[in-house]
Amino acid sequence: MENKQIPQVRVGIMNEPMLDVVFNGNYRVNGMVCSGEHHVACVNGRVEWNGQQSDELLFEPMDTEAASFTLKAVTIGVSFHWKRQEDQTFKGALHIIVEDGKLTPVNVLSVEDYLLSVISSEMSANASLELLKAHAVISRSWLLAQINTEETVHPDDRNPLAPGEMMDTPEELVKWWDRDDHVNFDVCADDHCQRYQGITRATTDKVEQAIRSTWGQVLMHGGALCDARFSKSCGGVMEEFENCWEPHHHDYLEARRDGKDEADFPDLTREDNAAEWILSSPSAFCNTTDPAILSQVLNDYDQETKDFYRWKVEYTQEELAHLIHERTGIDYGRIRDLQPVARGTSGRLYRLRIVGEKQERIIGKELTIRYALSPSCLYSSAFVVEKHGVGEDGYPAKFVLRGAGWGHGVGLCQIGAAVMGAQGYDYKQILLHYFVGATIEKRY
Repeated sequence: MENKQIPQVRVGIMNEPMLDVVFNGNYRVNGMVCSGEHHVACVNGRVEWNGQQSDELLFEPMDTEAASFTLKAVTIGVSFHWKRQEDQTFKGALHIIVEDGKLTPVNVLSVEDYLLSVISSEMSANASLELLKAHAVISRSWLLAQINTEETVHPDDRNPLAPGEMMDTPEELVKWWDRDDHVNFDVCADDHCQRYQGITRATTDKVEQAIRSTWGQVLMHGGALCDARFSKSCGGVMEEFENCWEPHHHDYLEARRDGKDEADFPDLTREDNAAEWILSSPSAFCNTTDPAILSQVLNDYDQETKDFYRWKVEYTQEELAHLIHERTGIDYGRIRDLQPVARGTSGRLYRLRIVGEKQERIIGKELTIRYALSPSCLYSSAFVVEKHGVGEDGYPAKFVLRGAGWGHGVGLCQIGAAVMGAQGYDYKQILLHYFVGATIEKRY
């Protein structure tokens, strides 16, 4: 297959006032050849490099196979508990642009080369072959859906609020983040889109085999590309798309139990059922503590915590009031209650009422709730609230959140898929368990 038939992707890596980059090989820029260490800064809204200023810079490798570039101090895990910095190395071209008064390095490369990194960044490169194949197909499908939005978004699907914008009234704040967030590149390199860490994560022969054996394959439904979402752990039941993002239902992203009997689960939009479900440990593919299976899905920093299927977070009154004020910018005073208003099909809250001493307000959707109730990001919004030490004035001394799952829970459940792979399911069976009625077709 000729490379010209493989789509190119533009990946935004970071956004900083200055960059330190090392070119490992010869790169061509503005008719010059450069290599080695370089410093780039944003000065007066322009890119300053080598004593000159320009609107943008494009560094192209002279040897596409051997050359690479290293960006120093790339922040990963933005807004999550594993946030840290590391040096990362990439193949392909480097396009440096200015956004919001800072520099954005954009890696330009083929979709298939991008996937080699994504599969190794999102999970262990030593995962089972069938799991890696399944992830290759969904990552490719999701990426092409972002690049070719005209193939996945119909006029009737448009929400009156643009993704990323707010419904901001005194009574309610609703916000979500999605495909239209990035203007100058296709996808970002962090968890907001898909983890992409270049060739920093070791790519194994097994990953390369998974890419080759599914080359060009995508998920389709009704003649359109599937918006193939995934998260670490659904918590036992899959969430529906509209409860996390724009209010449009995708038939292939429906509620199902993450188990052999896919229809065997309670109505988790009901508060009593959700509480019972979350406070118990029902059987599911993703209900596992097997370290061999978890290590297939979770990279080193992800394994710093083992409580994925069910988890607990505790806050004192003072801690919670300060946290919510800091994270939302709104001073609620002391917190009297956190009241569920609306839950999705997995039990995840997408509307939550914060009742404070000074005011009360409903917030949503699920990621907004997760950001508000954690210094980084709560594992999921599928939780129940326990209040302890309630005083005569009605204010608790402590709040305990008991929750289920990790991430939004829509589409493929990575831990559940790893268990399926270990139990002998092939990649097509895994995909069609999570994407109902979809077909697997060869795109190129």
